[in-house]
Amino acid sequence: MSTDLLQRGQHIKLAVFDVDGVLTDGRLYFLEDGSEFKTFNTLDGQGIKMLMAAGVQTAIISGRKTPVVERRAKNLGIPHLYQGREDKLVVLDELLGQLNLSYEQVAYLGDDLPDLPVIRRVGLGMAVANAASFVREHAHGVTQARGGEGAAREFCELILRAQGRLDAANAAYL
Repeated sequence: MSTDLLQRGQHIKLAVFDVDGVLTDGRLYFLEDGSEFKTFNTLDGQGIKMLMAAGVQTAIISGRKTPVVERRAKNLGIPHLYQGREDKLVVLDELLGQLNLSYEQVAYLGDDLPDLPVIRRVGLGMAVANAASFVREHAHGVTQARGGEGAAREFCELILRAQGRLDAANAAYL
């Protein structure tokens, strides 16, 4: 874990996640009736819950809109959900105004070009291991795990570690 990433993670008060390719493996599954389904990793969900329990707010900003994501956000207790929004930086500006936070207090995890303006602007902008190469090149850091395979958990634990809260978060389960 780089010193730079840990320093960036110290002041994070809001963690924001993309969905397709970050909380999922990026594949889109369509059934014959036109409905869609996605698979989510339980390790990622637990990481998000640990982050929220430590007092870090969470949000999802996704360019696509689907009831499955709404259900997942509700299941995890993620209070800020924005779907069908292509300009993610505009959405983040709205959210920061509501929460009275600055860009430096935000961590973002993404995987593709629509995520890049946010990744480059926030205090801790990260890409998943299988993100587009151009996105990985411009992120502050890259997870070891691929999207949908524990990358969000790794991201959450980085923030908790940077804030000296990871041991307590884990100890809560002993």
